[in-house]
Amino acid sequence: MPVSQPSLTMEHQLFFDVIGERRSVRSYDPEIKISREELTDILRQATLAPSAANLQPWRFLVIDSPELKQKLHPIAFNQQQVVEASAVIAVLGDLECYTLAEKIYGMAVEAGYMPEETAKSFVERYTGMYSSMPPEAIHEKVYTDGGLVSMQLMLVARAKGYDTVSMGGYDKQKIMEAFRISERYVPIMLIAIGKAAKPGHPTVRLAVDDVAFFNEMPKE
Repeated sequence: MPVSQPSLTMEHQLFFDVIGERRSVRSYDPEIKISREELTDILRQATLAPSAANLQPWRFLVIDSPELKQKLHPIAFNQQQVVEASAVIAVLGDLECYTLAEKIYGMAVEAGYMPEETAKSFVERYTGMYSSMPPEAIHEKVYTDGGLVSMQLMLVARAKGYDTVSMGGYDKQKIMEAFRISERYVPIMLIAIGKAAKPGHPTVRLAVDDVAFFNEMPKE
């Protein structure tokens, strides 16, 4: 007997609408300003994303000053969305995120999510693991977690009626120097956020059959 499919609730449909309506927008209304309060809430919701050992290695440099957006403009290869968008968020990865393990797991104890002894063992385990890990391995972890939080940030922004575009086209060394970012952090991407002046172009996607394989990979 076939299993019936669950019906979509209004909440499910709204979520799928957010996914379907997200576009990479490169033309923004420069008159629209997102308040610090709302940007903070977008970031708060974004940081509910998962991360390895819950170490949350993402850090955000929010650039919403017109003067600093102009400073960023040539570093981002003169992409116009940098100066038009309400803000540009530099998503960074903290290579020393494990130093906050005690704080994170202490908060979990205070919230009643785990016993103190469990938290203590996690702190010892992950502090030891990360502090002895090769730099390239830590880079890989923070890039993965940075990608997760970035996607969540863009979906939260769309749910609130804003538009975004992720940007990999910028000079990573120059942004580190211009904004005095220490080598503790690695730049992952820039995200412009604001209200679209022109809608993003619709795009196509490969069929699931082209990208997903069950139980075994196809023969080359």
